[in-house]
Amino acid sequence: MTLPPVPPAGSLSLAPAGEGDFEALLSLRLAAMRESLDKVGRFDPQRARERLSRGYLPAYTRHILRSGELVGFVVVVPREHDWLLDHLYIHPSAQGEGIGSWVLSQVLNEADAQHKAVSVTALKHSDANRFYLRHGFVLQAEGEWDLYYLRSARP
Repeated sequence: MTLPPVPPAGSLSLAPAGEGDFEALLSLRLAAMRESLDKVGRFDPQRARERLSRGYLPAYTRHILRSGELVGFVVVVPREHDWLLDHLYIHPSAQGEGIGSWVLSQVLNEADAQHKAVSVTALKHSDANRFYLRHGFVLQAEGEWDLYYLRSARP
């Protein structure tokens, strides 16, 4: 399988998020997840708000910027034995351009430098599952709504 072309690195960047960014990131998450959640009959803006607010950790959240414009966000939470890739969302208008692959490669390179594995959860039947498998994640477990993946630490 061929990965989508990665945009020039100069046009993409990661920037720290702040306390006041919650609403903008929630809006972006709702747009990014709507199609996948609709497929399984689970789109609920209130539940999405609660889920994001429970785990909104600005210290571990970075904006994904394309030419300075917010097109997504990523949350990576360091834990004792691994890093949790808690959120990675790209706005639908920017999907399919290789931005997610670029972001994930940044995260995985950082994890490798720290000799950490990376865990992620993806909604069943979401296109995200193929994305994570393509990037070296291995299915570990299956829940009612989600699939749980791990990408082992690399030397």
